[in-house]
Parts: sequence; C-alpha cells; structure tokens
Amino acid sequence: MTAREDDAMFHSPQNTGASRLPLSGIRVIEFSHMVMGPSCGMILGDLGADVIKIEPAPSGDNTRRLTGPAVGFFPAFNRNKRSLCVDLKSPDGLALVRRLAADADVLVENFRPGGMAKMGLGLETLQANNPGLIYCSLKGFLPGPYEHRAALDEVVQMMGGLAYMTGPPGRPLRAGSSVNDIMGGLFGALAVVAALRERDRTGRGGLVQSGLFETNMVLVAQHMARTAVDGRDPTPFGDPAMKKPWPLYDIFDTADDGQVFVGVVTETQWRSFCEAFGLDDLAQDPTLAGMAALAAARPRILPRVGAVFAALTKAELMARCETLGLPFSPINRPGDLFDDPHLLASGGLLPTDLTRARDDTAFRPAAESAGLPGLPISLFDGRPGLTRQPPRVGEHGRDIAREAGLDEAEVAALIEAGILVAPEVSAREPA
Repeated sequence: MTAREDDAMFHSPQNTGASRLPLSGIRVIEFSHMVMGPSCGMILGDLGADVIKIEPAPSGDNTRRLTGPAVGFFPAFNRNKRSLCVDLKSPDGLALVRRLAADADVLVENFRPGGMAKMGLGLETLQANNPGLIYCSLKGFLPGPYEHRAALDEVVQMMGGLAYMTGPPGRPLRAGSSVNDIMGGLFGALAVVAALRERDRTGRGGLVQSGLFETNMVLVAQHMARTAVDGRDPTPFGDPAMKKPWPLYDIFDTADDGQVFVGVVTETQWRSFCEAFGLDDLAQDPTLAGMAALAAARPRILPRVGAVFAALTKAELMARCETLGLPFSPINRPGDLFDDPHLLASGGLLPTDLTRARDDTAFRPAAESAGLPGLPISLFDGRPGLTRQPPRVGEHGRDIAREAGLDEAEVAALIEAGILVAPEVSAREPA
C-alpha cells in the first residue's frame, strides 16, 4: 500500500470522504511558508483538493522549526497536504517540479516578488506547458507603489490602522492572532475557486493575487467609513473611555473571581434584563427611554449592574444570560477551547498530530496530539474534516515522483543524490 493510499484511509468523523468534497480532482502545487500561503493551501485541501507542499531539501519548510509564538504555525496550517521535499537548485529537482506543474490545476506561492521567476517557476514559464494553470500569488501588497516592500502581519496592521484601533490611545497594539495572514490566505483561496469557475467557461488559467495589506483594509473598512461619516478619527477599542452605543457591552467580575462579557443591545433585551436581575427601577425610568438615552447613561448603569453580577458566580451569571437570550461569553484562554462542548459536539476540532512538524529527537511537544479548529463552514455532506495529518518532511515524495512519471530507478537515483528527500513509510500512522 502506498503512503497516498494509506493516508486516504483516514477520515475524521466530520468528513464524509475526500471524494465527495467540492474540489476533489483538483491538484494544487503549494510553494509557501509561514501562514498566508499555507492557510490558502490548507483551505483548498480541506475542500478536497490534492495539495502537494513543495519543501526545500534537505530539511523542509523552515516554518517547521519556528519557536515561541510561532511554534504552532506548521501543525495549524498544513493538514490535508502531501509533502515533496526537493532540491530546486538542482536541474533534476527543478525538472520534477515542472513536470508536476504541467499537470496541476493550481499553483500557490507566497515568496517575495520575483522569487518564483528567479527559480524558473514564474507564471509565463509554467503556462507555456499548462495554459490552464491558475497561478495564485500571495503577497504583502497588490500591484502598486508598495508592491516590492517586505511585509508582515504586524507591518500591515500598523500601516493599515488596525493596530491603532486595537490598542489604547497612543499605544498601537497588534491583534492577538495572524489575522491578515489567515484572511489573506482565505481571500487567495476564494480567488482560486473563482478562477476555477472561470476556467470552466474559457479553458484558460492565469494569475490571481491576494494582498496582506489589502486584507487588512477590509478589516478596517468599517472604521474608515465611520471616519468619513463623523469627520474625525474613531476612538480606539482599547480606550476604556470609548463611548459605546449600548447600555451593556462590557466585561464584569463575578463572585468566584471569574469574568463574563455581557451585552444588551436592543430595547427588548434591556427590558427583559432589568426584570430578570431586579432592576425594574431602571426599566421604568422615563429618562432611559430609547437606546441613545441608555447609552448616554452608562456611567450610572454600569455600577448598578456590576454590583448585581458581583453577587453571582460565573456559572450562575452565564446560565441566566443564556436563559434570557443575551449575548454573553466567558473570558477564555486558548487552552480552554480544547474541551469546549460546542466545538466537540459540532465537529469543530480536528485531532491533529503535533509531532510531525519536526523529526529531531529534541522536539517534544507537551501533547502529541490536539484538536485544532477546522474550517468554520458546513457543506451539503457536513463539515470538511481531516483526510491527512500535517506531513512529515518529504513523506509523500516517492509517490509524487512516481505520479510525475518517474520510474523506480529514477526515483532511487534522485534520493541517492540528495535531490529528493523521501523517507520510507514503514507503518501506518493514525490520523
């Protein structure tokens, strides 16, 4: 049994089978690292595409070896892919990848502008042998004056106003996730799906792009619109004095040292809330008629509400809010989500092997596996799930080389020369 067949046997409970997924039969060649490119490839793979991740020989994607805040990048964004670890500086290695690209539907890359062309893998070169190839470039900036600048998620958050809106006044603060990288990959995948639809009509491929900076601008659009309407810069969300348009939209302390966010955002909710929590005098106060008056009265409402909530436990407060149908939430940490009953019951967590990013014996994750979030969508046959674990370095190299038309002697020669890194797969590993 080949590694490809072996992998295909494993499906998470959320997945009804890769053959039923909408991108089944689409082959994607992914040249990427970090987050933006891998997230694009992951989304396409989750939707059923055969994603081949091209990694540099001999050690594979450098993202595998990142530490600190980036230690989770590889397992989080590289499921449902196969790994081909190859020396692209070698003519034979480059020839192998070109053979794969000649039969591919999509190529995804997120290297610096001109990097792929310099390796001999630019759009014009590959389309000469494959006019239907959709070439997805994920960059810091779309074409324009900034397109040759280096970009990071933090860079575009700072220059795109998101850090200003997140932190307190005078202290810009990046969001606590790679929001632009992940959404930039999502927009890249959306562009690929649109291009596949267009190719169905025309038979032609071509270039599609997604920009990190432009992704950030989608996130800031609401604040730009507000600035245009109000004629002044909006108050950052990190400003404790920011005026809110509702009476309650805040984090409150509970009797057992917990914290709960509670929102009351309609007049109907306000009346129900006051009745349930013994605040009838506020509900009947004629000076608090209408949402604008309630928002203006926050300085006298919040202390009253805070005192009521402080007498309740976290569980009691959340139970009462749920009964009332109010927006509420505990203040969770990432580790709390592994046991979230909704994520577990809805198939939102995919059992992911955390050991596969690195093969060195010094790497010992605290947990060998963890449930990591799947795509937040449901299709006709259910939620997309896990068909392949994040690949080990070069794990599928032998199979992929054979699929490209190489015979056993040619594959062995590439491995012997160090051009192809393809360890033997001796036993099936659980997905």
